[in-house]
Amino acid sequence: MKQDIHPKYYPKAKVTCACGNTFTVGSTQEVINVEICSACHPFYTGKQKLIDTARRVDKFQKRIAAQAQKAAAAKGKKAKKEKQKKLQAAKKAKVKKEK
Repeated sequence: MKQDIHPKYYPKAKVTCACGNTFTVGSTQEVINVEICSACHPFYTGKQKLIDTARRVDKFQKRIAAQAQKAAAAKGKKAKKEKQKKLQAAKKAKVKKEK
């Protein structure tokens, strides 16, 4: 192993989280500041926060509601067409009986 090319290793480097939690690890930096740790991460704490800054969830729900309305309207048109066909068939049958 070459001499003087490796950084200094700190076996008791102090890690400080934004939530206030601190712990020690081995690192090449003496002090490490992090934004999130296992004490405040939603996956580990079970307290999930839904941050929807771009309103993606609302947009998705609106799009699904619009699709459901279109499907209901299409179903209504289809039923109306079938009803019209039945009326036309009844009229044709009536005309045939009269002849």
